[in-house]
Amino acid sequence: MSLDVGSAAPDFTMETPDGQVSLSDFAGRKLVLYFYPKDDTSGCTTEAIQFSGLLDRFRAAGAAVIGVSKDSIAKHRKFADKHGLTVTLASDPEGAVIEAYGAWVEKTLYGRKYMGIDRSTFLIGPDGRIAAIWRKVKVAGHADAVLKAAEAL
Repeated sequence: MSLDVGSAAPDFTMETPDGQVSLSDFAGRKLVLYFYPKDDTSGCTTEAIQFSGLLDRFRAAGAAVIGVSKDSIAKHRKFADKHGLTVTLASDPEGAVIEAYGAWVEKTLYGRKYMGIDRSTFLIGPDGRIAAIWRKVKVAGHADAVLKAAEAL
């Protein structure tokens, strides 16, 4: 299934260091759901720091922010503590949510093909529909672009 702007956001329930989180928890609110490959790698760290740095502005715009990877809750805690992250990090060890959002893709590194997480972000509106999608995200300036979209929604 391909997700497009206007599609209903796929339902989810995932574990975070603070307990379970589900799509229904954000009914009537905006949600930024961003998928990233791995805790504590350079691009993923930069992205999480940038989203954390803008978290108060996201909240002022009525939006929550959740980062999703296959990493465990223990790794998420260590990652957040090490870098002072304030953004919520959710664990999807089986990859069901990652696949539902189309972020599990074939990638190529040095000519080798493998399956991995496509750095991608979804802005979900208060109505539970996808308001904006960013795929193959370049980290520089991305959190700012998502914040602008959330403020405009």
